[in-house]
Amino acid sequence: MTTLAPAPVTPSQSPAGSVSHVTVLLAEAVQALDIRPAGIYVDATFGRGGHSRGILQALGECGRLIAFDRDPQALPEAQQLARQDARFDLIPQRFSQLQQALQARGISRVDGVLLDLGVSSPQIDQAQRGFSFRQEGPLDMRMDSQGGESARDWLAHAAQEEIAQVIREYGEERFARQIARAIVNARTQEPIASTTQLARIVATAVRTREPGQDPATRTFQALRIHVNQELQEIAQVMPQAVELLNQGGRLVVISFHSLEDRLVKQFLRAQALPPEIPYGMAVREADRPQPRLQLVGRAIRPSAQEVAVNPRCRSAIMRVAQRSAA
Repeated sequence: MTTLAPAPVTPSQSPAGSVSHVTVLLAEAVQALDIRPAGIYVDATFGRGGHSRGILQALGECGRLIAFDRDPQALPEAQQLARQDARFDLIPQRFSQLQQALQARGISRVDGVLLDLGVSSPQIDQAQRGFSFRQEGPLDMRMDSQGGESARDWLAHAAQEEIAQVIREYGEERFARQIARAIVNARTQEPIASTTQLARIVATAVRTREPGQDPATRTFQALRIHVNQELQEIAQVMPQAVELLNQGGRLVVISFHSLEDRLVKQFLRAQALPPEIPYGMAVREADRPQPRLQLVGRAIRPSAQEVAVNPRCRSAIMRVAQRSAA
């Protein structure tokens, strides 16, 4: 196995040069991709472009980078980067459409895929996006605010048991049943339309919480995951990424909570096992089927220095795998 060493922290910059979003594990992720100068790479989660800029710096003149993002607010920065660098292109779609979207552009193989599964700081900090329980804003939570059902709309009609299941499974919340009951009771009085309104409702149902954690933390995480179908998106994109990778190409995934990381870890480990040989079939050692992926190094977490600069990255974990000749 190749060992990946921690690298210095470098904040991403806005076009004007001011720090707008600290990209998590930036240098480590670019290093993990093991970039070939003339290769084709995919940043499946453009965000505010920190990883994309790092990849472009490592690419040669003949290299190419294709990014994906379904957030309309990511478009202006991506479009400006595309005007500045002809090697870069953005596809404004879900990354679960990765393979189809690339093939429509004549790309059947790539040399690396990066997935940074976190919500960007601008998304959290803009109250109108509805991601944060700390700010008054509309209860939206959609990555693509122009399509799909918002958290407000879903909570207005979902059955109590369905709400409880989402909060329990996606938020790992032990008070899920009580929270769901409180939500259903509250919506009979008035629509649950704002983030702080929901946070207050949750606070009445959560009796205890870990020190320093708001009672609404797990519920907001669960609703965001559900509204955006985040785990389903991850489950769909990873097999496509493996199919697209050239031999020696890298898949790099940065997760931010246990549900994401468990899904990623189980997938990579399964792909790193050789296919089963039917019972009783005699196969020479040299002819045994090889696994599709090889795990590269151990999981990497942000350094203490990076966490000090960007406390939101403290839960991040990066896993890397390389496409074999199988």
